[in-house]
Amino acid sequence: MKSGPHAAISLAVGLAALAVTTPPIPAWAVVVIAVAVGVGIDFDHFFLAWYNAGDLGPVRRCLRDPRIVVFDQDAIFEAGTVGALNRLLSHVVIGGIVVPALWLWQPYLAGLVGASLYAHLLADLVSTTRNGVVVERGEGGRPADDGAATRSDGGRES
Repeated sequence: MKSGPHAAISLAVGLAALAVTTPPIPAWAVVVIAVAVGVGIDFDHFFLAWYNAGDLGPVRRCLRDPRIVVFDQDAIFEAGTVGALNRLLSHVVIGGIVVPALWLWQPYLAGLVGASLYAHLLADLVSTTRNGVVVERGEGGRPADDGAATRSDGGRES
């Protein structure tokens, strides 16, 4: 999912937080934090691409042509260098570390960050299930039993 829709979803999370809570921080900060977290979590894609492909090509592309970060996000990563399940897993790991750590310092902020990350992850899951195959279905709606699992990016594992 692209940054624009994530920003819109995160904006809705921030506005909902303002509607149902009395924040201990300024209202503008609630919205800025929700949007920054909801979009910023995707920086982990650069680390995943580096880990999977072994080079910093995406970082170089963004530094060479910063407009692609906003206008041509499909040009940032080579196909298959991030991986749908890796991306979702890294978001869960990051959220599972950041939210409890924030809770110790500022519970309201932890709740806001957790809600924004949850909305981001849910949007990614919906997008992934619409655009990729998670389980290949055989006859009768049951998973195919050909001995090979199907990755969410459409590739086959043996």
